[in-house]
Amino acid sequence: MTQTLNPIQQLGRLGQSVWYDNMYRALIETGELQRLIDSGVTGLTSNPTIFEKAISSSDDYDESLVAHAKRSSDPQDLFEGLAVEDIRAAADLLLPIYERTEGADGFASLEVNPHLAHDTKGTIKAARRLFLALDRPNVMIKVPATPEGIPAIRNLIGRGINVNVTLIFSLEMYARVRDAYVAGLEDLVSAGGDPARVSSVASFFVSRVDSSVDGLIGDSGGALDEYAGKAAVANAKIAYQDFKSTFSTDRFRAVAEHGARVQRPLWASTSTKNPEYSDVLYVETLIGPDTVNTMPDNTLAAFMEHGTARTAIEDDIDESRDVISALEAGGVSMDAVTTQLMHAGVKAFADSFDELLDNIVVKRDKLLSAVAAPAGGSLGKALATADEAVASLQDSDAAARIWSGDHTLWSSDPTEITDRLGWLDTPSSMLDSVDDLTLFANAVRNEGTKHVVLLGMGGSSLGAEVLGQCALRQAQDERFTRLPIPNSPSRERRLREGNPLLSGDRKLGRGWPELIVLDSTIPARIASVVESIDPASTLFLVSSKSGTTIEPNMLYKFFRSVVEDAIGAESAGNRFVAITDADSALDKLGQKAGFRRVFRNRPDIGGRYSVLSYFGLVPAALIGLDLRGLLNSAMAMQGACGRTIPVSSNAGAWFGAVLGSLALAGRDKLTILTSPSLASFGLWAEQLVAESLGKDGMGIVPIAGEPVEALGQIGDDRLFVSLEMAGDESEIDTMADRLVADGHPLVRYRVGDVSDLGGEFYRWQFAVAVAGAVMGVHPFDQPDVQRAKDLTGEALTRFKVHGEAPTLASRGSVEELVSGVGPGEYLAILAYLEQTPELDAALAKLRSAIASKYSVPTTLGYGPRYLHSTGQLHKGGANNVAALMVAASHTQDVDIPGESFSFGVLADAQASSDLEALRSAGRSVGCVVFGDANKVTSEIADLAMRL
Repeated sequence: MTQTLNPIQQLGRLGQSVWYDNMYRALIETGELQRLIDSGVTGLTSNPTIFEKAISSSDDYDESLVAHAKRSSDPQDLFEGLAVEDIRAAADLLLPIYERTEGADGFASLEVNPHLAHDTKGTIKAARRLFLALDRPNVMIKVPATPEGIPAIRNLIGRGINVNVTLIFSLEMYARVRDAYVAGLEDLVSAGGDPARVSSVASFFVSRVDSSVDGLIGDSGGALDEYAGKAAVANAKIAYQDFKSTFSTDRFRAVAEHGARVQRPLWASTSTKNPEYSDVLYVETLIGPDTVNTMPDNTLAAFMEHGTARTAIEDDIDESRDVISALEAGGVSMDAVTTQLMHAGVKAFADSFDELLDNIVVKRDKLLSAVAAPAGGSLGKALATADEAVASLQDSDAAARIWSGDHTLWSSDPTEITDRLGWLDTPSSMLDSVDDLTLFANAVRNEGTKHVVLLGMGGSSLGAEVLGQCALRQAQDERFTRLPIPNSPSRERRLREGNPLLSGDRKLGRGWPELIVLDSTIPARIASVVESIDPASTLFLVSSKSGTTIEPNMLYKFFRSVVEDAIGAESAGNRFVAITDADSALDKLGQKAGFRRVFRNRPDIGGRYSVLSYFGLVPAALIGLDLRGLLNSAMAMQGACGRTIPVSSNAGAWFGAVLGSLALAGRDKLTILTSPSLASFGLWAEQLVAESLGKDGMGIVPIAGEPVEALGQIGDDRLFVSLEMAGDESEIDTMADRLVADGHPLVRYRVGDVSDLGGEFYRWQFAVAVAGAVMGVHPFDQPDVQRAKDLTGEALTRFKVHGEAPTLASRGSVEELVSGVGPGEYLAILAYLEQTPELDAALAKLRSAIASKYSVPTTLGYGPRYLHSTGQLHKGGANNVAALMVAASHTQDVDIPGESFSFGVLADAQASSDLEALRSAGRSVGCVVFGDANKVTSEIADLAMRL
């Protein structure tokens, strides 16, 4: 029994392929495309308008969009990632047709960026990239038939790339398309390629011709009415005759002998626009061998229902020529019509492409904001305060104004605002540097470098300190090699790829150097670093934005001498690397002194906002961290902080609204709770918050590393924020529940692994900028830091000129100082001592004792590090701080080559100068100086017990 063929299958018997002119993800996932294939469809086409509708009108792409957004923030990259997935999947379903027809049919098409329509080189580059990305033999790249597209078509065919030539309207341009195709085949054969492996179609647009010509016929006063609805079919039928002529020439037969195929005409734009015409007009009249008809849904359904399949393409050829001649004679220029249609088509696709990218950005930002939302917690009664700030920020369009660089959000004066917003797009801008940094790091590791010592202060060092400490803690903890990380599939990939700081390979001798951050002038600390390294196998990073910061400059002088003594002056420069702004003093020093590399950072990034730039990424690369992972997570958060996202769901703006509004309402003690492996994150956040917002008699007091025991007696001036590492067990869960139950506002965030810190760095930077707007504070300057620097310079000058050494003396009692701290105030412990785990523990006991007896919140900063961090807040913020300086006489000192003062003198000058600056700012101060530095730890522990 003979099976009855449906109309589409009947077209196939007549030599015409039917391709489906549509694409959406559910087409694949629901099996609809397979059903169409089973009914006789043998190909698929797409364009920007189709994809715009598909992506914008459904949530089918949401999960994939989030995944792509974590790898790139560029809207075109995001679109291409989604489109490539769809076209690949369609091509896979069509592959059996491609194989059965030996490469003649079964294609899926994807278009190059329409904005490249008049850019030959750009079109070639984009088409090659897409063809490689699609990685399927049965895909075609759509290239428009513009004058600039013609040479691109020849080039791509000559490279063996399948091309769907689109937007053909005129017979003249179609002739150029055919010539370019044959010339491309000749190029391919000459280069030794196989033309049997390349296919092409020429998409001749139909219904749009009638729409334009009919409009002109209507203006003719009835003289041309009989030709209405006939121009498009006539134009196409003449084109088919031209097709037959070209592909029957000796020229084409010469390449056909090598297996070349004809370039089939493809009838596009076949849906009927005029309801007075048959809905299958542009199918039934154009049926013929070696052709393709690409149909949208309505046309395909109509033809399946009542279409008639019979060869018609060569019917009435003379009449078709007469139609065109009559129109020309009546004043309708087909050249003018088709030229205008080509330009309009390019513009329409470009406009759709732009709308598509805009919609992708909006959807990406919305989705990422949901992904980056708090993991829990509660604002309790403070919610109304935060909501009011959120509404105010939304009304003022704060997020968009940040992205546009509008300085009036913070100040009428643009100074240190418009030139300090480079951090906004740093994640994406730094991606281009990843390969260079990776090669550099591999070279350093492969030559046997054991240590990387970073000489820097504040923003130049704290981000690197966080990454180094968190990565090392995670690598050393075997739990992180076993535990699955929720919402972090990239982590499993990184584990498989063997990233040493995620898989624990450091312990297995993988060979990455150990990072030592030296941001101290305490002689004992410097001496301990010297004792722990071999200068010949150590790389020193001199890190300073300005290149004039005294601490890294003095440390460089010292270690340069140490390295020269070890390996000689001629080779010493190779052990040093500078990270600085272009044309800074350090940049010039690096060039003059033969540094191995000078990494020049963007000048529009302030120090405390620089962790995702060279200042953080160079040391991160040198210890083997996954830079792309860091930047990808930061770019995802960048999207979640986008200009189009409402403040209520904007990951950074909402957090900033909470920080700023609750601080103004009296909850200005921002208490940062972290998982054990993230403990050092508080150091970085502390500087960002304190130095950005602590000025003009206002501020937020960041409290990091506060002992759990100190949280027993807390007032109503707290806002808690927790940052937790998945799989890193701690007391935070229990503590968080208790804090919320007691009515304290708490915001919780979670990260999957170290790489996800890139997103948190970005979130906090954006939030602090927003908090500055809420509080009316300029977040990018540090006006009160200079006072202590000036006093230090004066003290060193007195020593150089008069030999007058700076001195510290005990002042008052701890009990007297602490007992005078009132409600809403806090105690800042300033330790000019060598930081050790034992001293950390002793100071933690002191903080707990103070909290237990006096209910006083405490902060802890090691000098001189804190001068570049919380020092701004101490002197420029609200007068709600009492400062307790803890120091000791130096049992050893370290000379500085070329200077008349030592590190001991420098440290004492910095400590005494800060005390003077605090007193002159009206702060309550106290000082305890121990006589024997070796006994400081035990004496502080004893002090804690006596309180």
